[in-house]
Amino acid sequence: MSAIVHPDLAYRHVLVLTGALFLSYLAVAMSLPAVSLYVVNDLNLSNAYGGLAVGIAFLSTIVTRGQAGAFTDKLGGKLVMQRGLVLYAIAGLICLLAGLPQLPVAGRYAVLIAGRLLLGLGESFAMVAMVGWAIGLMGHGRSGQVLSLVGMGMYGAFAAGGPLGLALLDHIGFSGLMMVCTALPLVGLIGIHWLPAVALQAGQREPFWRIIGRIWRAGAAVGLQGVGFAALGAFFALYVMSHGWPYAGLGLTFFGVGFVGMRLLWGHLPDRIGGTRVAAVSLAVEACGQYLLWLAPGPELALVGALLTGLGCSMVFPSMGSEVVKQVPPHLRGTAVGGFAAFQDLAYGATGPVVGVLADYSGYSSVFLIGGLAATLGVWLALGVRRSMAQPQQA
Repeated sequence: MSAIVHPDLAYRHVLVLTGALFLSYLAVAMSLPAVSLYVVNDLNLSNAYGGLAVGIAFLSTIVTRGQAGAFTDKLGGKLVMQRGLVLYAIAGLICLLAGLPQLPVAGRYAVLIAGRLLLGLGESFAMVAMVGWAIGLMGHGRSGQVLSLVGMGMYGAFAAGGPLGLALLDHIGFSGLMMVCTALPLVGLIGIHWLPAVALQAGQREPFWRIIGRIWRAGAAVGLQGVGFAALGAFFALYVMSHGWPYAGLGLTFFGVGFVGMRLLWGHLPDRIGGTRVAAVSLAVEACGQYLLWLAPGPELALVGALLTGLGCSMVFPSMGSEVVKQVPPHLRGTAVGGFAAFQDLAYGATGPVVGVLADYSGYSSVFLIGGLAATLGVWLALGVRRSMAQPQQA
């Protein structure tokens, strides 16, 4: 069933969806440090196995984004998001079984990997479906605002989830933490049950790769944005400590303040003045932050660089995402959003290992030079999206 709702009521509905997304991503974020610690300390396996257990969920997310989008277009955002939250809960239960002492170490690790793979699938379904559902509720013209709320839910969960997960791991153990991670998406599932669905859009289907051909510039721009964030998250603390500076733990804090503050104050800008303009300026600000980190003579300017990176990264995803929504008909929106999000997932997954090799040879500061160059290239791509959209209008 679908319903037409008042804009203010639609906004409140989307806030509920954002809360459910926050809870689901909180389950992801809380498990990130806990999984690697469990593999290394409890199963006595190497760091490589710990890293694989963490990273394989992101791999699962990347490869299933297109399918999640296709299901959203075919079945509707509400049904697919509900399925994604159920998958989250099942994944938590499977990871809970990995804590059973009766199983051998190899069996516990294999069960954990299975749970992490399913977690990535659930994340893919829930996020893509939520975007499609929320844009259907709010309307095409407010897609930038929807994507801003999505980012706030996601990054807010990651900011809170790491410390909370470690605290729960210390107090209730790995199995207790997995029980919490199972319950959180179920709370979200209950919360969204009464929200109205939106009508499915009729239209001819297109192959996934043809849709990617339409949106690749916007996707590449948001992927290049992700390089700076991934570099900062992985190497800021190591960079600061290698110089003997204080405040090594404040990099992501300053990033988060800039990121969330920007979305709270100016999340409406893509819908008002156009996504490509906002994205180009944002990428330029991110580039300045990354270059400042590269050249920082002390910790204070390094923190300013982290703040500028947060300010710059904040609006790129919703800005470019609003342009993606404009480039495809409504019945292909979910598939397009899924493919678009995969570019950012790929950047997050690949940046750490690639720039880590560079850091071994050239020092930690070099990773921020790469982040600055990536953001600078992203400015050019964002402007290219604007030109490509202007040409059909002129014709």
